[in-house]
Amino acid sequence: MTTSTSTSTSTSTSAGPDELLWVPVCPLDALAREAGVPALVRGEAVAVFRTHDDQVHALSNIDPVTGASVLSRGIIGTRGDEVFVASPLHKEHYALRDGRCLDDPTLRVAAYDTRVVDGEVQVGGRRPECPQ
Repeated sequence: MTTSTSTSTSTSTSAGPDELLWVPVCPLDALAREAGVPALVRGEAVAVFRTHDDQVHALSNIDPVTGASVLSRGIIGTRGDEVFVASPLHKEHYALRDGRCLDDPTLRVAAYDTRVVDGEVQVGGRRPECPQ
């Protein structure tokens, strides 16, 4: 579902019981387009990305191949209609929409709900379809 705010539009889906527990991460203006930043959300390493059209996405920052906290430093690109981040280590491509690996169906990273409220990027709960 797409949620409009007074300053931006962001992607958000229901995330169960903690859908109301949004964690502020940074001002939208502090997040460069086509880039990511690392954040600590409820004790979890999260990578928050802003695309060229101001959509905000959040994935686990942990590369599932190496266990390193690096996905926020990956390169954002597209494959067809799918926007992805390429891991800076082994170059696997993870869909920003849902965290699935576009190169290896056995790999996936957690995806989180996001929204922008009054110019502030917020991260919500882990999406139910995502791994622990």
